[in-house]
Amino acid sequence: MNQPNINEMRGLIARHKRWDIIFAIVGLVCLLVGILTLLALFGQLVAEGLPRLKPGFFISFPSRSAEEAGILSAWVGTTLVMLVTALAAVPLGVASAIYLEEYAPKNWLTAVIEINVTNLAGVPSIVYGLLALGLFVYQLDLGQSILSAGLTLALLILPVVIVATREALRAVPGSIREAAYALGATRWQMVSNHVLPYSQGGIMTGVIIGLSRAIGETAPIITIGALTFIAFLPHPPVTGEFPYLSFAWLKDPFTVMPIQMFNWTSRPEEAFQHNAAAAGVVLLGMTLLMNGVAIWLRYRIRKRIKW
Repeated sequence: MNQPNINEMRGLIARHKRWDIIFAIVGLVCLLVGILTLLALFGQLVAEGLPRLKPGFFISFPSRSAEEAGILSAWVGTTLVMLVTALAAVPLGVASAIYLEEYAPKNWLTAVIEINVTNLAGVPSIVYGLLALGLFVYQLDLGQSILSAGLTLALLILPVVIVATREALRAVPGSIREAAYALGATRWQMVSNHVLPYSQGGIMTGVIIGLSRAIGETAPIITIGALTFIAFLPHPPVTGEFPYLSFAWLKDPFTVMPIQMFNWTSRPEEAFQHNAAAAGVVLLGMTLLMNGVAIWLRYRIRKRIKW
C-alpha cells in the first residue's frame, strides 16, 4: 500500500471519529434536555403541592372545600385496583409467554397470535375501555366496580407483559435447555427449574413497565364508570371474623388517583390546582415505590442466581 492510500485511510478514520464525537455530544445534549425538562416539571409539581402534603390530606375524603379535601378514597381505590390488575395480568401474561415461546408449534396460527399480541401493545387505552364496558360491565354483569377496573387494566398491560416475558425467555442460552434435556429433564422441568429462574429479572422488568403504565391510566377507567366524587371506602379485604377474608370490595364503586386529579384540575379555583399537584406527587411516589420494590426483587433474584 503506497503512502497516499495510507493518508486517505487515516483521513477517513479521523472523519469517522469526529462524527462519532459529534453524535455522542448531540445524544448527550438531547438526554440532558429531557432530564432537565422532567426535573423542572417535577420541581414545579412539588413546589405547588408540597404545602398540601399533610397527614389530613391522606385521611380525608374529597370535599367541596379545597382546604378540607383529601385523597383517602382515591389512593385506597388505586391500591385495590392495582392489586386486581397484578393478580390478573402477571400470572396470565407469564403463562401465555411460556406457552408461546416453549410449547406452541411454529405454524401459521402461532404466527397470527404473535402478530396480534405485538399489535395489541400499541392499541390506544380508550379502546380497552370500550371493550371492557361491553364485556365486563354489561355482558358479565360485573358493574362499575373495582373488579371491572382491575380486569380492564390487566387487559391493557397483558400484551406488554407477554412481549417482555418472551424476550426474557429468548435471552436464556439454548445450551441451558440442552443440558437439562441431556440430564433427562422433561420440558416442564427444564422450563420451571432452569429457564424461568434465569429469566426472572427480565420478566420483572416487563411487569414494572406494565404496572407503571396501568397506575396512571385514566381513559379506560372513566369509560367503565369510575366515580369523580366519592366520600366512602370499599369494604375492607380483611375482616375480624372467619374466614377473615372478604371479597365484597371487588363489587364496590371506586375512584383512582388520576380521576381525582382530573376532577380537581377541571375546577377554576387555584386551591384545587394545588390539591391536584399534591395528588400528582403522591401518585409519582406510589409509582416509584412500586417500581422500587420490583427492582429490589429483581436484584435479589439475580443475586441468588449468581451465587
